This record gives sequence, structure tokens and C-alpha cells, in this order.
Amino acid sequence: MNTERVSIDKQHPAAYKALIALSVEAENGAAAAGIDPLLAELVRIRASQLNGCAFCLRMHTRDALKKGENPDRIAVLPAWEETGYFSETDRAALRLTEAITLVPDGHVSDENYDAAAAVLTADQISAVAWLVTVINAFNRVAITSRYPVAA
Repeated sequence: MNTERVSIDKQHPAAYKALIALSVEAENGAAAAGIDPLLAELVRIRASQLNGCAFCLRMHTRDALKKGENPDRIAVLPAWEETGYFSETDRAALRLTEAITLVPDGHVSDENYDAAAAVLTADQISAVAWLVTVINAFNRVAITSRYPVAA
């Protein structure tokens, strides 16, 4: 059976509006904590890669490119640990992004948290965690609703 999906953002617009407001707060918190806007986009892209959200991947890849992100960094993002493209701060944020997104794989282990805390301030850890929490929610909205992605 191939039932047409409910677009949950339209079905419950107040909830979606609240998610957008949370996204704005997370973005502002990241900026206030000194998280580079390009890194914020990479965090969103990496979580969306892990979740398989084509809609958010396209959106945030475009946003990152508009903000001046290097296409090579986006291209190698799934293998960020194997490249020299990412700073120590980038690596800490990406590691934390993966741990939070993949919570069932280890519940943000002490090892992953401590690695992030060795590089990021408390404000930056919190800011990255909120960015990841919000993009994971948006990924689930887009995937559940089957937001269309076409050429």
C-alpha cells in the first residue's frame, strides 16, 4: 500500500512554527558561542547524512555553498576523520554531532563527550547539541512527511 503521506508541518502548523523558533534560537546560540556559521551548516549536513534526509541535505548543502563553504569539505564530510580539511574545533563538533545523532549506538559516550569537551567550551558544546537536536527533528519531519526532492 502506498498511502499519501500527511505533511505533519501543515497538519500541526503551531508545532512546526515552534520548531522553526527553536531553530532560530539554536542558530543564535551557536553564533553567540562562537560557532562558525560554516561549521553550523556542516553539523546540519552531517546529521542529515546520517539520517538519510535528502531534503535537508540539499537545503543545507546549498546554504553552506552560499555562505562560502569549500565544496571539497562537503564532499569528504562522511569521511571527515580521514582528511586534513577540518580544524580541531570542526572535528570536535562533528564527533559530537555523530554521537548525538546516533544515540542508540552509545548514548553520547564519555569518550565522545570528553573529546568534544577537550576542544569546545561549555557554551559551544551546548550550542552544537542544540543545532544537532533541531536538525534531527527537522530530518524526522521531512522524512516522515516525504518532502519531495527532485532535480
